[in-house]
Amino acid sequence: MQLQQSYYIGVDVGTGSARACVIDHTGEIVGLASEDIALWHYGQVYYEQSTTDIWRCIGLAVRRALAGNKIDPSHVRGIGFDATCSLAAFSTDTDEPVSVTGPEFNSERNVILWLDHRAGSETDKINATGHKVLSYVGGKMSIEMEIPKILWLKNNMPTETFAKYKFYDLADALTHIATGSETRSLCSLVCKQGYLPKEPEKGAAGGWAVDFFETIGLGEFTENNFTTIGGKHGLNGQHLHAGELAGYLSEKAARELGLPVGIPIGSGVIDAYAGWIGTVGAKVDLPNNSSDKRQELFTRLAAVAGTSTCHLVMSPNPVFVPGVWGPYRDVLLPDCWMAEGGQSATGQLLKHVIETHPAYNQAKDLAEVKKTNIFTFLNEHLREMAEKSYAPCVAYLARHFFYYGDLWGNRSPMADPKMTGSIIGLTSDTSINSLSILYYSTLEFIALQTRQIIESMNRSGHHITSIFMSGSQCQNDILVNLIASACDMTVVVPFYVNAAVCHGAAMLGAKAATADAKGNTTDLQEIMEKMSKPGKCFFPSEDEREKSLLRAKYHVFLDQCQKQREYRALVDQVLAK
Repeated sequence: MQLQQSYYIGVDVGTGSARACVIDHTGEIVGLASEDIALWHYGQVYYEQSTTDIWRCIGLAVRRALAGNKIDPSHVRGIGFDATCSLAAFSTDTDEPVSVTGPEFNSERNVILWLDHRAGSETDKINATGHKVLSYVGGKMSIEMEIPKILWLKNNMPTETFAKYKFYDLADALTHIATGSETRSLCSLVCKQGYLPKEPEKGAAGGWAVDFFETIGLGEFTENNFTTIGGKHGLNGQHLHAGELAGYLSEKAARELGLPVGIPIGSGVIDAYAGWIGTVGAKVDLPNNSSDKRQELFTRLAAVAGTSTCHLVMSPNPVFVPGVWGPYRDVLLPDCWMAEGGQSATGQLLKHVIETHPAYNQAKDLAEVKKTNIFTFLNEHLREMAEKSYAPCVAYLARHFFYYGDLWGNRSPMADPKMTGSIIGLTSDTSINSLSILYYSTLEFIALQTRQIIESMNRSGHHITSIFMSGSQCQNDILVNLIASACDMTVVVPFYVNAAVCHGAAMLGAKAATADAKGNTTDLQEIMEKMSKPGKCFFPSEDEREKSLLRAKYHVFLDQCQKQREYRALVDQVLAK
């Protein structure tokens, strides 16, 4: 009876909302609620948030998820947090949020969002060092990561002000607010803050690289043993694996969340990594399934799709892939490595492409008449177009239309924030048919770039044989089938297709709840096996003509990718004379 009354809360803080997910001891979601969070966007590159606002939204979501499903808060046994890889700043004196908004630094916003691109010159300076730290982030540190943002703050505020700041990855900031503890997750430190993985076989202890921080201009961090960003493990800091016990819910935080004091809190992770936890454990029978459950995980790519898409794969040994972040050790399962590829914009790209087309308002009105969403309307319209024109497949409609969509730069495998988009096949057509072809070609671009990322990973030593995809884009059957056919791999969609990330975060809470008197917890993979649900499989097309068309389109895709870099270089060379 006690077991049936055990619940675990997962809190997912995405770019636009905070979601609270309540699961029972079997992993079934029994409560779910969300609250929109504020986002301040100004200029072309500045995106900011506030942990005060985020925490308020978390409290509302948690209360609604429990009350709406009549769950007694006293039966909650553990909590886990995930969040975007954004930078949160707090005062070293008061532990209160401090402003990240220049030039006055007097706003309530203390979070620089992951997609904020203000730190361009700082990123270039860091990457010009050629330091070994960069080899663990695909050769280049991304403008999305924490260290360039911190360096920007140093370069743009008074020295005495910067000296009173301390920094957290957003997931760690939420754990800190919940517990008051200064623990940090290895997921955040290794993936986004230049923390080197330990490699005992090479005699490398790992941790902070002193010479790296001194070289890039953050030498003051070395002088205080890195207290500013989490300290040194075992000396003035505690760095934890995913879901390890980070502390207990404080009295203040408990009051704000409507929960009892003392609930165990699991060490949090970046949102995409929570997506990996909630996605790759889906129970399915695949031809390559191994009797070794750990080995099986190494063949599964998690594609966590939202505003952007992250591509995560685990390996038993470090695999270095140009343009792919990692390899990261210990960020989820001890002694295992993670690689993270990604597309800077997928959901955001689709939204932009549809809403900027001249026929958007007409299509939206028709979708409302049919009481459906714009994506379902366009999918149905594409099928009607194919049927009316006797096309052998939907792909045939866009056979001579070539869309390349890196409108927000390229995260992987080019690792080039200057990448842009291109279109070949434009006509004067501004009808819904034109919108439908552009929309389909954007889906095709997402699928073909997924193939490019997977091929880059496998070429370097990974062994990906299937794709486990989660997020709202999984509801788009044309996209999911395109990815399966373009990559020639089975795509598995988890049972909780729209809640895989917060489901994964809840499993972190379940792991923390198993802590014994010494703080030891159950293996995360065991938690995943117990709490994951069956998934649904999508298989590559059996139509050889469609597969041949996609192979041809892939060659054009690669050429478009390369040609724009050649064109830029040609023009820059002329202008440099």
